[in-house]
Amino acid sequence: MYAEMTYEMTEHDSRILGFVEDHLTDTGRAPSIEEIRQATQMASKDHVHRDLKRLEQLGFLRITRGIARGIELLRCADGMDYRSGILAVPMCGVIAAGQPIPVPEPSPNAYDSLELTRDIVRDTRGVYALRVKGTSMIDALINDGDIVIMRRVASADNGDMVAVWIKSQEATTLKRFFDEGERVRLQPENRDMQPIFVSPDDVEIQGKVIAVIRHV
Repeated sequence: MYAEMTYEMTEHDSRILGFVEDHLTDTGRAPSIEEIRQATQMASKDHVHRDLKRLEQLGFLRITRGIARGIELLRCADGMDYRSGILAVPMCGVIAAGQPIPVPEPSPNAYDSLELTRDIVRDTRGVYALRVKGTSMIDALINDGDIVIMRRVASADNGDMVAVWIKSQEATTLKRFFDEGERVRLQPENRDMQPIFVSPDDVEIQGKVIAVIRHV
């Protein structure tokens, strides 16, 4: 039996597995030992062999000795099965695409999960899903009932579509973000709706939209 249930993933191991996954996705083949060494800045190939052996013992990899690029990825750094091509992300409730509505923070134990394929999202770390309520983003092809896939971030660039917590209203909304210096403009994607203007100190960015699943 693998030791996976008690193993806590380190940042170093996560980098190794992430590089192997990205290389497989981008090239269709496993990386070489030297490519892993360079990508993770390890001192020698012996260090790479040592760490790959440990990850194999933990059930993340299968290694065929004597074959170049003989690395098979079984599980990703997030613990999901790589071979199935299916990832699960937490479904964290509802977000307003209209006027902000209060969204209480649910207990992590109350999360439902949403299964996605790797062509939608390759890395589930910091990723969650929200169901959209309202029509303020319809010109961006996000309608009432759609699901937005979010990645947790604490800052945003102008034009990013983000989930924003407005502290004074204790409410959240889905809008495009624009920092205008002394104020923040939260811009809807609906020509019939007006932007929301708030103080920068009144805004907490909770996530950035990385994908949309449309309700039909």
